[in-house]
Amino acid sequence: MAETINMPKLGFDMAEGLLVRWVRQVGENINKGDVLAEIETDKATVEVESSASGVVLQLIVDQGTMVPVNAPIAIVGKAGEVVQKAEGGKQQADEKPALQSAPMVASVSSSIPSSETSSALKASPLAKKIARDQKVDMSYVQGTGPGGRIVRKDIEAALSSNKLTPMVSKSVAFLGPPISTSENQTIQTTKLRQAIGRRLVESKITIPHFYVTHEFKMDALMDMRKQVNAFLPDNEKVSVNDFILKGVALSLRQFPNLNATIKGSEVILFGHVNVGVAVTVSGGLMTVVVKDTDQKTLRQISGEVKVMAARAREGKVKPEDVDGSTFSTSNLGMYDVEEFIAIINPPEAAILAIGSAKEVPVVVGAGGRLPELGIGWRMKATISVDHRISDGAEAAQFMQALAGYLENPVRMLV
Repeated sequence: MAETINMPKLGFDMAEGLLVRWVRQVGENINKGDVLAEIETDKATVEVESSASGVVLQLIVDQGTMVPVNAPIAIVGKAGEVVQKAEGGKQQADEKPALQSAPMVASVSSSIPSSETSSALKASPLAKKIARDQKVDMSYVQGTGPGGRIVRKDIEAALSSNKLTPMVSKSVAFLGPPISTSENQTIQTTKLRQAIGRRLVESKITIPHFYVTHEFKMDALMDMRKQVNAFLPDNEKVSVNDFILKGVALSLRQFPNLNATIKGSEVILFGHVNVGVAVTVSGGLMTVVVKDTDQKTLRQISGEVKVMAARAREGKVKPEDVDGSTFSTSNLGMYDVEEFIAIINPPEAAILAIGSAKEVPVVVGAGGRLPELGIGWRMKATISVDHRISDGAEAAQFMQALAGYLENPVRMLV
């Protein structure tokens, strides 16, 4: 029996996506899990996999069409099977203007002359970002997307074949950058940045935040991480963040109020502990989700985060990568950040902002000895909490529970 493939929902606030390209055409065989199409959302360019095996019987919408979440996009079934034209077919979809018809403005470095990047070029945000990073001129790239639109694969293909002429800053002709003024630039924000803005404005306006900061003693954790990684291959070594995710998940078991959401006058306590991890991607941030974090080993957590973060940065996230978080974390430790606060990710109740683990001077003394100055590993983290759901005392107790795991990491291994 024929099965309808729908536009997937990627994240809490996704309402629609742009169908950029059909990877399979009518009449072609396809297996469950094969890539059927590429769609572009506020977050990234995503590969849509077929949920059925068989033959592509119908493509319901055209390339370059904005499609609402859960709307049908294709039908897969047995060869020769007759299907009726689905509602919301091409005639209806054609009535909605394609997003690609609107000019898309890329962010251009001030060192690159504006004349070298034609505003008439049509390209996806991800393709433009790669072009900017590699300092290449997209006018030399042949687009294979709808209407000649340049997509990520076109840039990568041109780079690999060395057929792309780099955009060279005129300032390289000088021994040093010339001192000059420049005109104001107007840069169109990306869809991802716009989505982040909408959600965080909503969060700050509608959620009464409060914050609790705790300093953790990280000596034992740093030592254990070193011992654990001594037995692991390079591609499987665990990070400090992996320990933190495990400790957060175990602590949430004791404080279900922070693993919750509010709906009207009711607080819904989530049955699963799914910890979200903020990942830096082109044009903003994306949260990938480790499902049932409290039930997984450090190696499982580490492996899943590595794989999902790589997919996110490549613009190949899967729906399950970014959906279903019940508590979020944001770690800026790699940027030598002492501490910061994060904005709650709706509809969750809390988020943990993690600073750097550093060796600092500390006062030590035990067993009746006089206190003396020493060196120790310390890390600060701040939890932001929805005051409609919890209070300062509970948040402080959660941070103490988390300290119990981070300062005695062997508890996370038993």
